[in-house]
Amino acid sequence: MAGGKGTRLASVTKNEVPKPLVPVLDKPLLERQIEVLRDNGIADICIVIGFLGDKIRERLGDGSAYNVKINYIEENEPLGTAGSFYYLKDFINEDDFLLVFGDVLFDVDISRMAASHTANNSLATLFVHPNSHPFDSDLVSLDSDGRILGFDSKHNERNYWYDNCVNAGLYILDKGLCNLVKEPVKTDLEKDILFPLIQKGERIYGYKSPEYIKDIGTVERIRSAETDLQRGFIEKRCLKNKQKCIFLDRDGTVNVLKGLLYKESDFELEETVVEAIKKINSSEWLCIVVTNQPVVARGMCSESDVDNIHKKMSTLLGRESAWLDGVYFCPHHPDKGYPEENPAYKIKCRCRKPDTGMVEAAAEKYNIDLQHSWIVGDTTLDIQTGVNAGLHTALVLTGEAGKDGKFPATPEITGRSLVEIVNKIIGEN
Repeated sequence: MAGGKGTRLASVTKNEVPKPLVPVLDKPLLERQIEVLRDNGIADICIVIGFLGDKIRERLGDGSAYNVKINYIEENEPLGTAGSFYYLKDFINEDDFLLVFGDVLFDVDISRMAASHTANNSLATLFVHPNSHPFDSDLVSLDSDGRILGFDSKHNERNYWYDNCVNAGLYILDKGLCNLVKEPVKTDLEKDILFPLIQKGERIYGYKSPEYIKDIGTVERIRSAETDLQRGFIEKRCLKNKQKCIFLDRDGTVNVLKGLLYKESDFELEETVVEAIKKINSSEWLCIVVTNQPVVARGMCSESDVDNIHKKMSTLLGRESAWLDGVYFCPHHPDKGYPEENPAYKIKCRCRKPDTGMVEAAAEKYNIDLQHSWIVGDTTLDIQTGVNAGLHTALVLTGEAGKDGKFPATPEITGRSLVEIVNKIIGEN
């Protein structure tokens, strides 16, 4: 989709260059997109053009210079994000197609997204991710399986906790969706096509990934993206490459230890946690929480209550422009005999630390190199989990400060606060 005017970039384009040809390190954004698509095995490309579309034709031609084939659909008047689907169906030879907005810089392992789309038998899969400003972003609401429940407008009064999950502008769509656009009129993909399908219970999913994809619709964002390109950050975050991760325990590490926490009102971030997680976010490391939550097995709360606590964690971090790339929790507890316990969760499992199920699930999903990753926690149980998973280990002297005495495991490093630990790991003083 490359028909936009890019009014916020007028100081760069001078209204003489269409927005998708804005230079990013002296290379037009659209060329960078085509190179990523080509490197992902996508060589049949259709570009929807509008404002100054002739400039795009002149620059890219038939695509042979990039070893791809390019066709064009020209909009005589803007048709929104889906109006061109009326014409697009005649260009698509596969059952599904990838839709890319022309103002995003990205480097993504599309095969992983496609595998998720196929596994879910989805009509539409949206690439979603956390960002640094969820408080003024349109958000996507997902269930535990990744199915989209709805869209949360940035204009809503959010007097509730929410997950930091933003639609990034990259989609895999069933070709049949094109038939829903009966005439070439202005049509909004989310409002006019996807939301009605979600309301009908159709299979629409979010593919959540930490990979780099950003709207660079302002001069400031272009300059930031150029810095990310120069330091190799964008390429390294692509899941084709092995990732490094700092796994965090939750209670006593991320939030203040208050016994068995089962009410969101009791959740309070530890000091320095926001600073620490922001440092991780700006580094090459992923940041993922892995936590035992036996409060579910003990009947003190439900899994949805734990999810709401994690939404509060996401909201509080997001207000300070910090985010988590993933959150995994184990609701099980093998020991029986507690009042009000939930027998469905009183089982032995592989996810409960010090077993490694949560770590392994994250490693598979995000292609994490465990040998070069860390776990940080406030108990010897966390340290033993790291030993069992082949991770480097760090003990933070908050929460229980390693005094639980459950395991003889010794951490490789210790620190008085999470930010001190993070600085040691990523090499900053």
